[in-house]
Amino acid sequence: WGGWIRAHNRRRKSLVENARAVGISQRHLWWGLILLGFTSLYREGFEVVLFLQGYYLRLGGGVVLKGALLGIVLTGLVAILTFVLQQRLPYRKMLITTGILLGMVLLVMVGEQAQEMQAAHWIPTTQISQLANVIPPWMGMWFAVFPTVETLVAQLIAAVLVIGSYYAARHLGGAPPQSAEPATEAQAEAKAAIVESLGSAAQAGSPAAFQSRAAAAAETGPPVVAASAGRA
Repeated sequence: WGGWIRAHNRRRKSLVENARAVGISQRHLWWGLILLGFTSLYREGFEVVLFLQGYYLRLGGGVVLKGALLGIVLTGLVAILTFVLQQRLPYRKMLITTGILLGMVLLVMVGEQAQEMQAAHWIPTTQISQLANVIPPWMGMWFAVFPTVETLVAQLIAAVLVIGSYYAARHLGGAPPQSAEPATEAQAEAKAAIVESLGSAAQAGSPAAFQSRAAAAAETGPPVVAASAGRA
């Protein structure tokens, strides 16, 4: 997760630098980034409104208000810890926890939609008598788990799609792009080793030997230099 976020930050910086190179004004560039962020937040807010509307119609405004206030308090707490107290939060664990919660919300929404389609007689209702006495009524109220074949199969398909997409992204090249900084550091260390080896060779041998070792280093790299320095 951390590498993925850093890759996007590097991408944002490269966009800003490229915009300067081609002559795009900073004002237009930042307005574009603000518009992109607004559309992302608006999409999330629109989904939240649709999600809460279903609870408002079924449970009333009291439950929705308490949930919204709880979410605002938790968001404010995270903002205070991050921006005011300058605390380094476990963002990786927080993102993983958020992903798990979103997966649970997906299962709840799928179960509710399947149950509503059963109530509208759009799909059949096949009761599972063995689970009727095992699943309590509050499981259907809060987690949309009903003892019917259609709802359970729909939730199972949703879970398989989510878990399968996660493993598919990991095995099909979903890793974030690696930074070029390690390669640059390795090149700098190799050049420093060449210079150091050439210096020691110049002190230990004749000018002709030094020139021959320098030519060998230019052609073959650090291993030849190290070997020649060892012989000297």
